[in-house]
Amino acid sequence: MGIYFNPGNEGFKRITNGKYVDKTAMIELVNRAIDTPDNLICVSRARRFGKSYAAQMLAAYYDRTCDSHLLFEGKDIAEFAGYEVNLNKYDIVYLDMTTIIGKMKNKSDFSSFVSDCILDDIYEYYPELVDRNDLQSSLLRIVKKIGQKLIFIIDEWDAPIREFPEYQDGYLNLLRALFKSSSFTNQVVAAAYMTGILPIRKTVTGSALSDFREYTMIAPGKFAGYFGFTEGEVEKLCTINDMDMSEMKRWYDGYHFEGVGSIYNPNSVMSAIEMRRYDSYWSKSTLSNELIDYIKKDYNGLAKDIAELVAGNSVRVDTTGFDNDLISFSSKDDVLTLLIHLGYLSYDYHTGTAYVPNEEIALEFSKAIRKVDHVETNRRVAECDKLFEETFNMNGEYVAKAIEKIHREETAPLHYNREASLRAIIKLAYYTYKDHYIQFEELPAGEGYADVVYIPKYDSGYPALLIELKWNKTADGAIAQIHDKHYPDAIKSIGVETILVGINYDADTKEHSCVIEKLVL
Repeated sequence: MGIYFNPGNEGFKRITNGKYVDKTAMIELVNRAIDTPDNLICVSRARRFGKSYAAQMLAAYYDRTCDSHLLFEGKDIAEFAGYEVNLNKYDIVYLDMTTIIGKMKNKSDFSSFVSDCILDDIYEYYPELVDRNDLQSSLLRIVKKIGQKLIFIIDEWDAPIREFPEYQDGYLNLLRALFKSSSFTNQVVAAAYMTGILPIRKTVTGSALSDFREYTMIAPGKFAGYFGFTEGEVEKLCTINDMDMSEMKRWYDGYHFEGVGSIYNPNSVMSAIEMRRYDSYWSKSTLSNELIDYIKKDYNGLAKDIAELVAGNSVRVDTTGFDNDLISFSSKDDVLTLLIHLGYLSYDYHTGTAYVPNEEIALEFSKAIRKVDHVETNRRVAECDKLFEETFNMNGEYVAKAIEKIHREETAPLHYNREASLRAIIKLAYYTYKDHYIQFEELPAGEGYADVVYIPKYDSGYPALLIELKWNKTADGAIAQIHDKHYPDAIKSIGVETILVGINYDADTKEHSCVIEKLVL
């Protein structure tokens, strides 16, 4: 059993010994691609979304040096006709690029080092066929000897490019030699499956590896159901482990793919189950610090879009210009596209918009904006903090002027209509709410729906805010509606002080008015 050649099934065996969610049906998608024009597959998805689990599963299934029948018995893949046709039938080249990077030390020729790693392992199986100086020739001889092509599995394929840009050219040349040389690839490669965070790097002439079929956080295609946990899978986990599905949804849902629906972050769901606590598990790793580096970049309109996203609004993103690396940014769209690939944003393909997917990521953004050393972002945070303070002080005149300023300055919500437009402005005005509040829109309350409600977190000590909006009417009328329709009934049970805020926008004068009351419980 090798490390880079025929690694066996121990990795997948360890995974299935835990709380394993059956994703083995994905194997059938790869089986269908073997020896077809679509046999080169690259699946890029965010960190902690199960990339390595999938790679180890495929290794256990295809590796001919082990017997994985017991591992897959009773799993979804076993239900497919022809399940045994490819089970443990192939020699495998398996590369975990993060592990390889860790072994590089001071060596500068990365592509040669990778080739040597593979050749050293192959030598243990086929010593008479290995040319220590020529990976391609060695692989060709093996295929001719055994009469069967190889399966390639490359986990974290983009790690060298992300962490060591100086390796990029040599590394891409190695991958091109393996997968873009028709005379070699067609003879040697039965199928290749690559995982990564980023899609394949673009070059001046297009994709560096144009023969790969790509599945990404923006366009997951037929692999959509394997990018994370589906809603049905999470519901089962909640039932088995006595967890609250509604809370699981609020915290970790938000990635929606066509034909599949909701997709949840697997690591976060399993961490919540293990710890018996709903929290942000991104911050338990080093991942969250990178968010600060990206959102502080000084591209025109980026700070404004980040404010919209933190407020809970969607922003339009052009994802087509991104070069699929961490350094070649030319606009705010490139930054936002990267955040989609990293999982910090979700993307709606039909509307071309991005949004913060869930409570977990919203918390990461909330923490990040307070650490960003960026003039525009700092100004927005300070203005929002002041708005909360004056709302608590029941200063309706100040609140009206502050919201009027934001409404005048911001153009993004113009596609909304009437009160929906005003609601978007209110969310933007109070966009640092995550520090102390949970935000609800159209909250069922009394005899109707309250427009925007901020319910304080259990340990914040802050009052609840119940905001009713009017368009071309009066702020007093908004307050009256709160009382007449008994909106406060929805939040009385939480037992905290409640402030009622009525806001009206006059479309003719472009002026806002605000009336604030403290509810007597």
